[in-house]
Amino acid sequence: MHPEVVLHLEHDGKLLLVDNNGSGPLIPIKGRTSTETLMRLPSQAEAKALGIEWSKKLSYYIGSTEVIRAHPEVPWPEHWAWKDDTISDDAVHPIARESVYRSLHRLVSKLIIQDKQGRILLGKVLRGVFSGSWTLPGGYMDHNEHPRTGAIRETFEELGVVVELPDDGNDWCQVSQNIFSNEGLSFVSFTYTLTVVSDAIEVSLKSDEIEDAQWFSREDALKLTPSWFDKTAISKLN
Repeated sequence: MHPEVVLHLEHDGKLLLVDNNGSGPLIPIKGRTSTETLMRLPSQAEAKALGIEWSKKLSYYIGSTEVIRAHPEVPWPEHWAWKDDTISDDAVHPIARESVYRSLHRLVSKLIIQDKQGRILLGKVLRGVFSGSWTLPGGYMDHNEHPRTGAIRETFEELGVVVELPDDGNDWCQVSQNIFSNEGLSFVSFTYTLTVVSDAIEVSLKSDEIEDAQWFSREDALKLTPSWFDKTAISKLN
């Protein structure tokens, strides 16, 4: 029977997996197909039996199982599993694989467009978490996409505004991170800033995603947007 509480012990990409008796560490085999679960995350008692101490970071539930995500107080565990390898081995318990999936950062790229008067351009979104609310243009980054490129792409896709951001090797953006739900999903936002002449900006909204776009004072933008990332970035403007 799977333990009711398990530990996600991860150290620089290495993850502790044990067998159904709590013995380990075990190593996944890439591409293995199996109808039998041969390895899983350890319980707290099993980790202690292996001589491992840990410091807790957070916990979340996968179904009825509590997963405690913690840092093991050990030197780099060379003989543990690479966490990326757990995904491609069917013998790894689904809870371990789901926990690895949840440990990956979700990357978001955004852009603050402000004019010479300090007003900020916001879009009123039609779908998603912030449906009906005003937010900065931005969204999830594509695979292998630079945050700068993502901010430019999202701004065009949402507002139809073509912008340029310096590509001189000295990119400056605000980077912030937070977890917003009990699922333990971590989001990282890269927010760029661009100052423009408002009269030179032509908006052409993506009609199925953005309902409206308007310029707001910084104070009003902070009040209107429900996004923690947007509030954090706007509040740090010079």
